[in-house]
Amino acid sequence: MRLNLRQNLAIALARWQVRRQPRPDPAELGTPRVGRILAVSCTAIGDALMSTPALRSLRLGYPQARIELLVHPAYAPLFRTNPDINGIRLYDNRWQGFWRTVRELRRQRYDLVAILHGNEPQATPLAALSGARWRFKLPNAFAHRDLLSNAEPVRTWDDFTHGIDQRLAVATLAGGAPTERAMTLIVDAETQEALDATLADDFGVAPGTPVLAFQPGASTASRRWRPERYAELGRRLLAHDPALKIVVTGSPAELPLVDAVTQGIGDPARVIVTAGRLPLAQLPALLRRCRALVTPDTGIMHMAIAVGTPTVSLFAAAHWERSGPTVALHRHIVIQKWRTCDPCLGKRCPYAAPLCMDNIGVDEVYDACLRHLEAPAS
Repeated sequence: MRLNLRQNLAIALARWQVRRQPRPDPAELGTPRVGRILAVSCTAIGDALMSTPALRSLRLGYPQARIELLVHPAYAPLFRTNPDINGIRLYDNRWQGFWRTVRELRRQRYDLVAILHGNEPQATPLAALSGARWRFKLPNAFAHRDLLSNAEPVRTWDDFTHGIDQRLAVATLAGGAPTERAMTLIVDAETQEALDATLADDFGVAPGTPVLAFQPGASTASRRWRPERYAELGRRLLAHDPALKIVVTGSPAELPLVDAVTQGIGDPARVIVTAGRLPLAQLPALLRRCRALVTPDTGIMHMAIAVGTPTVSLFAAAHWERSGPTVALHRHIVIQKWRTCDPCLGKRCPYAAPLCMDNIGVDEVYDACLRHLEAPAS
């Protein structure tokens, strides 16, 4: 009940804010008359990285504007080197910080808010309460879309092939310029050098050692491959190449899953656990150091794609064409199996090891890894 009261109050105040504003002039979109822009992408890592092409589109459309990104505090370090933004604002997508964030945004006097990815019912009322005269979001198939400048026509997720396409469509509505789908994630020389030194000094990985990464965790159980299958894959890869080392990545919360993988491989001298031991800002540099990443549909996959690391990505509950690699497809091997449950339970999947991910066998993932390992190193 309390949550509903918060939602209703935020939406009612946002409607009052919108009704008292004069109608803006459509001719100003894409011109210097829009001088301050807020781009919103404050959900998960992968969602935020998929917003970077839209940030580039906005920068191309508004080369002189000040563009700021509203992002989750945990992921802000990944965007501090992004060349298309001038600043970062923080919001964790929770009601507890909603009104404080509204006050902070109102002080900035934005002309335009582009919601590239944000949860409702917070995102759109937040944009309206900021005072910006332009507010764009897609999809817009929700009850309070009247708060948007693009309330009509109504578009749903089914109108977009990929998440990047959805974000680019928002940028286009906001006056952004055409651009490619490639994500932007800059690793500066200092960060790469620090990571290489950490690998050598703390993990015993000398320069030139071939490294392959495993990411066993994912945001939902429906996306995870069994740890025992990662373990079998790791044993076979280490037997194939005596020089190879395997890095197992993850968050501190994923350490039990990571431990199950590393113990199953059983070669501690050649298996390195970085989960919970590296700052997030160094993770892109770690992925750049790897010959390939084996991963489910998760944020680390998008990070690897963004920095140019080859991937073997495992899909079952979702289709890779919606959230998988979209550029340089020769670097990425997608193993797509079809979901077992119809309709798919997705985030509510009750299986600890989902049946659909069990359709992906170790043999095909092993063969995909060999293709990357035997290719010339880039």
